[in-house]
Amino acid sequence: MCNGSQPFFRRSLRPRSSIGARAAMGYFHTRCLHQNRVAPLTVLPSLDKTPDVTDDLSREVYGVFGIPVDAVTGSEAVDLITRAVAQRRPFLISTPNLNFLHQSHSDPAFRHSLLQSDLSIPDGMPIVWLSRLVGAPIRERVAGSDLVATLKAQTGQERPVKIFLFGGPQGVAERACASINASKGGLQCVGWHYPGFGDIDAMSNDATLETLNASAADFLSVSLGAQKGQAWLLRNHGSLHIPVRVHLGATINFEAGMIRRAPKWLRRVGLEWLWRIKEEPHLWQRYAGDAIALAKLLATCALPLLGWSIQRRLAGQGQPFRADIREHENVITVSIAGSATTDNISGAVEILRRAIALRQPLRIDLSATTGMDTRFIGLVLMAMKQAELNGGLRLINLPPRIRRFLALNGFGYILET
Repeated sequence: MCNGSQPFFRRSLRPRSSIGARAAMGYFHTRCLHQNRVAPLTVLPSLDKTPDVTDDLSREVYGVFGIPVDAVTGSEAVDLITRAVAQRRPFLISTPNLNFLHQSHSDPAFRHSLLQSDLSIPDGMPIVWLSRLVGAPIRERVAGSDLVATLKAQTGQERPVKIFLFGGPQGVAERACASINASKGGLQCVGWHYPGFGDIDAMSNDATLETLNASAADFLSVSLGAQKGQAWLLRNHGSLHIPVRVHLGATINFEAGMIRRAPKWLRRVGLEWLWRIKEEPHLWQRYAGDAIALAKLLATCALPLLGWSIQRRLAGQGQPFRADIREHENVITVSIAGSATTDNISGAVEILRRAIALRQPLRIDLSATTGMDTRFIGLVLMAMKQAELNGGLRLINLPPRIRRFLALNGFGYILET
């Protein structure tokens, strides 16, 4: 279950990264980074100093059992949304919970949508717990419903964030739209659309997309069911003009007053699922399946990984970090030696940023890597996303211990890229 053996998708959902587009191209021989210090370069990419919400390498991402999870708080996520609205940049948010994690292990296309997201927030408490189990410092649950509630509660802005509601049961989006507009705050509903129960192609016709784009919304909330909603967002990513887009599931029902949300104390202790079953009894089957998947994950991956990690720490794996870049036959190779861990992440980010800016197929040579953690896995996922249009990224020459670590963490699939 945790080997993640499905192939990594190569199709990019958005144009060439802003980092690469701004980079000054130049020939180089060898560029070295040692102990997080960068040697002088003949040509240094010129980067825009304005923070870019789609700069994946600057994200604090952790690899958690096959999926990326951003270490952000709710207020930080809202700030990123506000910046994306101001920049009018496509900004895809995913909200992984236990069901997302479960589905990602059996559906490579669904997993791909998480990997391609510009922000992947821990929507469920089990994701927070699993993240902490593997050493990812996820501070809090960031539910999609809470993002909407926070935006609604904001005051003092120049103008409210304009939201468009797409999907949900018939009549619910209209009702939710009216409810949002009844409270004068930081969120204004500028439209809704009920697409029916057709397939993704039928929901992606020109008339539908024109309706969405004509709304001039800032935030698109999609409610089609997790797998269908994520697939629809990927399918139409390049055709949408609305900058922030996210599948929010039950949020539309909460806003419409169709379903009551669990009390905060139940949410804090991770028992919201009990409340949801009370409100929507048909959900018990989904939660039962998720619980079985969690038990299997703990038995086959989490517990072996915990024992393996303790053994590695006792053996000592903190070796000096070194990295260098080489070019050979139009392929860029970044060699990582020592500990590919959080302590050395800033150096790894810098050298990968420069390698990706050269717009060539990229390889990461791990033959001299003595240790790895989930933060470095997250960085590799972001580098893969950035490198896709340049011929992709491959990990090469992995020592057996590194292969074992990736497999136990659910990232065996990136070895088959």
